Formats: sequence, C-alpha cells, structure tokens
Amino acid sequence: MAIRFENARFEAAYGTAEQLPESTTPEVAFAGRSNVGKSSLINKLVGRKALARTSSQPGKTANINFYETDGIRLVDLPGYGFAKVSGKERQRWADLIAGYFNQERSFNLVVALVDIRHNAQKLDVQMLDFLQDAELPFVVALTKADKLSRTKQDQQAAALAKQFGIDRAQMIVTSAQKGTGINELRHAIAQACD
Repeated sequence: MAIRFENARFEAAYGTAEQLPESTTPEVAFAGRSNVGKSSLINKLVGRKALARTSSQPGKTANINFYETDGIRLVDLPGYGFAKVSGKERQRWADLIAGYFNQERSFNLVVALVDIRHNAQKLDVQMLDFLQDAELPFVVALTKADKLSRTKQDQQAAALAKQFGIDRAQMIVTSAQKGTGINELRHAIAQACD
C-alpha cells in the first residue's frame, strides 16, 4: 500500500479517553517520553514543518492528536516522563494513554520512540513490556541519531535491543534533523496498514 504521507492533515485532539472517536481506519500510534522528539519525527514523516507542534519545552502534547492521511490515522499520544507539569496533569496523561490502549481499536502499529543517546530508561522498558504483553505490533524508532557517530549508533542500538529484550530488527535508527530512517519507518507503517 502506497501511503501519501504528505497529504496528512490534523483531524482532532482529545483530552479524555471517553472523547476518542470510534476506530474506523488503520491506526498507527506514536508513544514515547516527553523529550524524545515525537512531534519532530511525525513532521519529518509527513514532510511538513509544523503539522505536529514542536516545542523546546518537553510535554507540549497534552492531548491525543489524530492526523489523517490516505485513509489511515496517525495517533500522537502525550509524552510520558519528566515534563514540568503537576502530578494531577501527569496522571491525566497516563489515564489518557491507558484509556487509548484499553479500547477496541485498530492497532496496526505502535511506534515506540526512544532516545538513542541513553541507556534503557525505566519508563521505556515499561512501555515495551506493555506492548509485548498486550501482543501489539510495534517498532522502536531510535531518535536523535544525528547526535552520534555511525559506530556509536550501531553500538547503542545493539545495547538497547539487549536491554529491552527485543530483536534488533524491530528497531529503526532515525533522525528528524537529517531524515535518517524515515523511508524505513514509512515502509514499516505501510506494511502494517496493508
């Protein structure tokens, strides 16, 4: 299936799981820590500068944002982790993410974003454990690869695969800055939505 990613448009944003629309098309969800570069990666994926809002302040995505392109939905989940927000707001995000995954939806693929520069963080391990336990199809997009040399990228990818207990083939090394891995990610999404 050839997806014209450049046709992506913002559909809607939802603040609670109860508001989420029924799942009627293939869905690809993006999950990751607050500072992992989710919005930047989505923008690179669709070849647009500001479809998903980026910010130098982690935790800008406070809702679940739906984008539509060629009959599939890209679902941008709120970042988890250290964003400077109240405990109450952080709990709302956690409930929102859990609420999304607890629904009957067309989970074609979950793109779990992990910063390639760091060892496996507790929250990332929990997310990947959850995806494996729930038997959801996923790939890990290792972000910010442009900050490391090619050799270091390979070393980190292998180390993270080991730490997460997953196959290295389930990981895509990406850079929203340089476009590294974007075609590979598009291919994985197209295959999952076929």
